[in-house]
Amino acid sequence: MAGLTFIKLGGSIITRKDEAETANQEVLQRLAAELASARAQQPGLRIILGHGSGSFGHVYAARYGVHRGLAPADDWRGFALTAAAALRLNRIVVDTLLAAGVPALSLQPSSTLACRNGQVVQWQTDTLTLALDRGLLPIVHGDVAFDSEQGSAIASTEALFAYLATHTTLQPARIILVGETTVYTADPFRDPAAERIPLITGANVAAVLSRAGGSRAVDVTGGMRSKLELMWSLIEGVPGLEVDLITAQAGELTNALLAPEQVSGTRMRIA
Repeated sequence: MAGLTFIKLGGSIITRKDEAETANQEVLQRLAAELASARAQQPGLRIILGHGSGSFGHVYAARYGVHRGLAPADDWRGFALTAAAALRLNRIVVDTLLAAGVPALSLQPSSTLACRNGQVVQWQTDTLTLALDRGLLPIVHGDVAFDSEQGSAIASTEALFAYLATHTTLQPARIILVGETTVYTADPFRDPAAERIPLITGANVAAVLSRAGGSRAVDVTGGMRSKLELMWSLIEGVPGLEVDLITAQAGELTNALLAPEQVSGTRMRIA
């Protein structure tokens, strides 16, 4: 689908990591306002928005091992608790967007999602296309899934985006990942000498991946390195795809949508 943009709001920036099931309303409201403003300035924007689970779903998934797989005879309560927590955050995100004037429509992935060995292999996505055609902004989120090999799995927002990009007609021109940081030469929270990497291409991607680490918070989807690896595999497989990793600072999402040349994060592209 021409001109389609995928946006992910990272769970680490829309929730408070040190407070269980607490949304960061200040950040959410600002991002919602920026989305509303960008859509008003450029009515033709076609966006699928996804978000992580942060201090909501990740905590239950890690506690009950949902991401590692559950056997049929196991206690599946953790599976249900993880799904419910993800939905609680999703409701907050959607309500915040609606309050800002964005016609957000929640579409729960797990209702039609299937995995095999932790990989998404089936997802009914016709409603996403219909929502876009009606001028709505469909919202998906990282979610639980039944898995034909390991029983249960967690499908991250990035994994959902990857399925859409490679298995449906909803092929994006851009993916924007909104998180705590962009990509640096070292962990900027620990090394004051860390420098931002403005561009990742085939010339430096191997070196960047070798230095990328995991998440500092509870994250059952693998942290920064796994996200970068997945995004790079999509760039290699989807012609012309560009990926921007930006912070949630004021104006960054607006720039990413309306003035990409002004993005001060990290851009990934094939060359």
